[in-house]
Amino acid sequence: MDKQPGAMGTSAGLALRLGQATFSVSSLLFMCFGVSFFSYSYAPFCLLVTTMGLVTPWSLGLAMIDTFLVLAKRPSNQRRVLSAVVLGDWVLSVLSLAVSCSTASVADFLIASGNVYCRDNICLRYQLSAAMAFLTWILSSASLLFNLWLLPTLY
Repeated sequence: MDKQPGAMGTSAGLALRLGQATFSVSSLLFMCFGVSFFSYSYAPFCLLVTTMGLVTPWSLGLAMIDTFLVLAKRPSNQRRVLSAVVLGDWVLSVLSLAVSCSTASVADFLIASGNVYCRDNICLRYQLSAAMAFLTWILSSASLLFNLWLLPTLY
C-alpha cells in the first residue's frame, strides 16, 4: 500500500489537521470576543460557535495522532480507525459548510438592512468568522477525500 499524501500518518495530513485547528480557533475568536448578547439570538451564530467548538478538539486530537504516526514513521493501517476518521470528517465538514454559509448570509443580511446591532463593525467580524469556518471546511473536506481514497485499500 502506497502512502497517500494528505492521509493519516503523513506530514501533509498533519499540516491539514493543524490548518483545520488554526482556522477553527480563529473563527471562534472572531465570534466570541467583544460581541453582545444580541448575536446569540440568531441560530447560525450559535451553531457556528458549537460546530467550531467540535471541530477544534477533533482536529487537535487527530493532529496529535498524526504527529505520533509521522514521528514513528508508521502509516495507519487499521480499518476501523480510518473508518471512524472518515465518518467524523464527513460529519464535521458538512456541518462546517452549513454554518459558514448560514452565518455569512445572516451577517450580510444584517449589514444590508442597516440593523442597529451592526454598529462598530461587529457584523464584519461575523463575516470574518464565517470565512475562517469556510477555510476550515476546505481543509476538512480535503482531509476527508484523502482518507476516503485510502480506505478501500485496507479492505
